[in-house]
Amino acid sequence: MTKGLSFIEGPGFARWCGWVLVFAAALSGPMAWIGPLGFAALLSLVGLLTLPALQMHEADRPAALALVVLVIWAAGSMLWSPFEPESPWTSNAVKLVCQALLYWAAYSAVRRAEAGVLRWAMVVFMWSMSALAAMLIIEAVTGAAVYQALRQATADPIRPDLAVRNVAQGVFVLAVLFGPAALAAVRLGWWQLAVLMAAGVVAGAIGLNADAPLIALAAASLAGAAVYRWPVMAPRVLGVGTAFFFLATPLVIWALRAQGVYGLIQERVSLSWSMRMDYWSFAVDWISDKPLRGWGLDASRMFGPGIRLHPHDAALQVWLELGVIGAAAATVFWVTIFHRQERRTPDLGAVAGTAAAVSYLTFAAVSFGVWQEWWLALGALAVVSAAAAQRLAKVETVPNPSTAARRASTYPPISE
Repeated sequence: MTKGLSFIEGPGFARWCGWVLVFAAALSGPMAWIGPLGFAALLSLVGLLTLPALQMHEADRPAALALVVLVIWAAGSMLWSPFEPESPWTSNAVKLVCQALLYWAAYSAVRRAEAGVLRWAMVVFMWSMSALAAMLIIEAVTGAAVYQALRQATADPIRPDLAVRNVAQGVFVLAVLFGPAALAAVRLGWWQLAVLMAAGVVAGAIGLNADAPLIALAAASLAGAAVYRWPVMAPRVLGVGTAFFFLATPLVIWALRAQGVYGLIQERVSLSWSMRMDYWSFAVDWISDKPLRGWGLDASRMFGPGIRLHPHDAALQVWLELGVIGAAAATVFWVTIFHRQERRTPDLGAVAGTAAAVSYLTFAAVSFGVWQEWWLALGALAVVSAAAAQRLAKVETVPNPSTAARRASTYPPISE
């Protein structure tokens, strides 16, 4: 056996994977506040540094196959897409191939990481998300004053309204990562931090004018509670609901329009929601023109002014750009994620994984474009953090942190 292979298969590489995850955990909170776009670079770096950890287990195969089909079909659809990237290296097709490989390596690193170091990664992640929550509360009260002061100090001033909009992205990040971070807090004996994180989402959403995180937090909480109460049936129901979302959304909107209900709803919602409904309506019209193969990757960028950049709905964007094949692949991927949360008995790890998935899907349904680099990276971070949190051993009681009994040796171990 060569020295390189010996390192990769030995404890040294396991520790390396763990410390790379510690590094990612430390940066996740500050990056969510200062610049979420950096998540793409962070997760790519994590995947690159842990690339030898890349592996696929039997249970991973449906999701992996769905990803392969989705990426290959998306890349091939560039042949008929009206959108032309400036160069091959700026094409989302190339980026998707790299992201799929590197993000899967980051996910695999959780399995390879040494248990003790991985525990420290979750300790750091817990505090990083708690600090983010505290900062979001401060920014919500002050109108993003701290962020504006930071931009002013770095000779890059920003208008107050733009500052609020930028900081609000951190609320979306915290809402997606809340489940895994809260689970880490509970299992490490700091359940109060889970309350702080929830308060950060609520205060940030209200104070920074972002209503979607409140919807996501409520949906994730309800879904998590259902999975805890019905550990087998609830994930299956969520999987069926997700399949309906990806496969039937265009038909539902078409039916509502045909009955005149769609217009009545649009007249009664706020301007931002009304604009979204306009995008969705235009998307359905164009989907009906090419429902089988779609218009091609990034084609929705070319349908202005009816659609601005993307339809602000993942199901409609996948249908519009990749047709029925893309919609089917996305369905298999997400159904597999919920299937992986099935347990014989109630399990907080499944609750955390479900909460992250439901939050991400909620935002995907009303906010972000499917192929946005930072958004895909955030999804990968949610998977990585949920997998790491699920490795934490369950804890019934942990000594009070104010007593001298809290020592490094009293922290709960990580289950393998």
